[in-house]
Amino acid sequence: MSLEKINQALATVKYPGFSRDIVSFGIVRSVDFQDGKASVSIAITTSDNSIPPAIRDSVEAALNALPEVNEVDVSIVLSASKKASQSNGAAPAEGIPGVKHVIAVSSGKGGVGKSTFAVNLACAFSQILEAEGKKAGIMDCDIYGPSVPLMLGLSGRPYVEGDSLIPMEGHNLSVMSMGFLVDEDTPVVWRGPMVMKTIQQFSQNVKWGDLELLVVDLPPGTGDAQLSLVQTIPLSGAVLVTTPQPAATQVAKRGARMLEKTNVKILGVAENMSYLEGPDGSRQNIFGEGGGPQTASDLKTDFLGQIPLDQSIREGGDAGTPIVLSKPDSQAAKVFKEIANTLLAKVRS
Repeated sequence: MSLEKINQALATVKYPGFSRDIVSFGIVRSVDFQDGKASVSIAITTSDNSIPPAIRDSVEAALNALPEVNEVDVSIVLSASKKASQSNGAAPAEGIPGVKHVIAVSSGKGGVGKSTFAVNLACAFSQILEAEGKKAGIMDCDIYGPSVPLMLGLSGRPYVEGDSLIPMEGHNLSVMSMGFLVDEDTPVVWRGPMVMKTIQQFSQNVKWGDLELLVVDLPPGTGDAQLSLVQTIPLSGAVLVTTPQPAATQVAKRGARMLEKTNVKILGVAENMSYLEGPDGSRQNIFGEGGGPQTASDLKTDFLGQIPLDQSIREGGDAGTPIVLSKPDSQAAKVFKEIANTLLAKVRS
């Protein structure tokens, strides 16, 4: 029997709590078949004691269903996070050295301005914390489309110190992004295991220093990057970014359900590109109306605020100076600061 047939059977085994299979998640390390015996090695990172036996049982059932298989040997290797004290979640308890709070920014859907939101939120946090003598940072986990360096006006390569990377500095933020590690026009064509490894390196092999808060910009979707992050870092919570229309809110809610399945607290929903304000103060609801508050209500979480559709937000991102810094008195900047204050109070409570 071919190994491809065994892999096809393994592709029917779902990771507990997810609709994706263990093969596409990249946790199947090796497969072998000799004299009727199928051997599978699986490597996972979890502190949930129920997950390894659930995967083992499902793999054994899938392979025993193959007529050619007489015996199944499943080897499961757990990473260091198995030692974590958080037995009720997927993330390790040890966290990122030196980092006190970690907030993920998620959208589920692309095109809603999530990275722009994350950058301005991080800048707002930085301003608030600077007054306390503390510091913030941002980790750009959008592996395939890193845009944080552009929006913060950063380029070049981070320094390497021993086995660790030293984050770049921009607008008083510590910053790490795949955009610093690849050429500007080079596509990142990676499968799940490489994505998982990079996110783990960003959290454990970067000298972040003493940060009161780290903002993590998640890529769109509910795949390898998101799962790797919640398995690697104990998040203080996540913020959902959506635009008002149903095409965005429906996907945002699916992303929220994924986070909830991994015991990540939803801190609230922010509505981006909510309205366009005319010179006379009138508002045009370009992308519809009410989607953000309704999403928050459906998820039983807080609605954090509405960020207007403002040309200056785009201009600030293109120029490398986010609107929170370039136009601090603008309505958009004020909303970002209000959201940052609200979130900071939530994670500190």
